[in-house]
Order: sequence, then structure tokens, then C-alpha cells
Amino acid sequence: MKAEAEEPERQEQLQLAVVLVEPQGALNIGSVCRAMLNFGFTDLRLVNPQVDHLSNDARLMAVKAATVLENARVFSCLEDALAGCKLSFGTTRRFGRYREGLLHPSEAAKRLVPVAQRDSVALVFGREDRGLFTSELDLCQHFITIPTDENLPSMNLAQAVSLCLYEVSKARGSFTGQMSGRKNFASSEALESMYQHMRQSLLDIGYLDPQNPDHILRSFRRILNRSGLNDREVRILRGLFNQIDLCTGQKISRKTLKENSE
Repeated sequence: MKAEAEEPERQEQLQLAVVLVEPQGALNIGSVCRAMLNFGFTDLRLVNPQVDHLSNDARLMAVKAATVLENARVFSCLEDALAGCKLSFGTTRRFGRYREGLLHPSEAAKRLVPVAQRDSVALVFGREDRGLFTSELDLCQHFITIPTDENLPSMNLAQAVSLCLYEVSKARGSFTGQMSGRKNFASSEALESMYQHMRQSLLDIGYLDPQNPDHILRSFRRILNRSGLNDREVRILRGLFNQIDLCTGQKISRKTLKENSE
């Protein structure tokens, strides 16, 4: 009697979205779809695409990944596209004051995979010619950069997506079945709401420069994003800002509200 052949171990499905911000080339969009399906991913989100993503050129490059193209969701802004994501990784090749702590794609994959096994995570790619703006990177908790040669540092969009997805796919195997003890991260909406609350509270007490409040706020974003806040930690920080608001007279206390209602 012949022994039954063992089935290959099935890799866990990851909740990973690929987000393209204002993509300018239909051929690139189609190529991204093909790369996504190569590695088993189907959640494509387009932010204000500059071309028809369902054009013949896009379909030509997507080949058998036409379903990814057809099911792509289109958003008017990056914040809406990131709704529901617990972590967002923005890609950039520019180095600057607010872009320290850049991750190699392999390092990013090791951070991404454990979270994506349970919660939605986004890989965010910018425009072919200008990449992501600093204000868009503000919405991401981590930054990825691909180490390229200085003679031609900028990669083709579809190639950059392929490389990052390859690293994610490679890291996925080592994390299969390992989910216990992982931290539940706060959603992107909860984080952004907290940062906007923080911005206003710190403006009210004169801590931030009204002419350029985001200068210091971005440093706070980097510090807090590195720690990976969960819902409880976000609530604790919101409580701190609420107390600041009370002290500055920007918020009516619950006691006052209760007295006025009686």
C-alpha cells in the first residue's frame, strides 16, 4: 500500500494592501497587479490615479491578474485609502530630517508579516516622478527605502512593488503559525485622530509654533509610531490631551455639564 503524499504546508494568508498614490502610468498599474498576484495579494488601492486604471494598456500588462485590476478600489485621498489599516509602511528614497529610521525591505517585511496575519497592513508607494509627499508620509508609521546605486537611485514603480512583495513573501514562511502574544495595534484612524487632538492641544498651550506646528509634531509622530501604540495607549494619551484642554479652558468638564443639566 502506497503512503499518501504529504500536502505542502499552506502559508497563512496576509491582510496586505498595496496602495498607489497618484500613479501616472497605466502600464505601471497593470504591472503592479501582475506582481501582486505573483505573490498572492489582491487588495489594490489607488489614490487619485492620473490615468484610467482600466485602460487597455493596464490590462495588457496585468495579463492574468485582470481581476486584481478590476477589483481595485479608488480613493480621493490617502487617509481614506488607509482606513482600517493597523500599520502603514511608506516607501521613500529621499533622506531628510523627518525620515530617520528608514527600513530595508527585508526589515520591514519582518515587522509587517506578524501584524498582517491578523490585521490589515498597507504598503504605500508614491508617484513615479515625485514619490510620497512629507504630509503623506506623516500618515505612515514606518518608512521603507530600497538601497539603490546613486547613479540611478529611483526605481520603476512596479519593480519597487515587486521587490517589497518578494521580501514579504520570503518572511511569511518564517512566521507561519506564530500569532500568540502579539500586540494589537491601534487603527490608522485612531492614531490620526489622536495626532490631530495632540496638535490642537499643544497649540492651545503655546508649545507648537502656530506658523509651523507640524515641525515638532512630526518628531512626536516618529517617536510614538516607533513604539507601536495599541488602543489602550491611544486612550491614555487622549486622556492627557483632554486634561490639557480642561486646564486651558478648551473643554467643559463632565461635572459642569452634569450640574447644568440638573
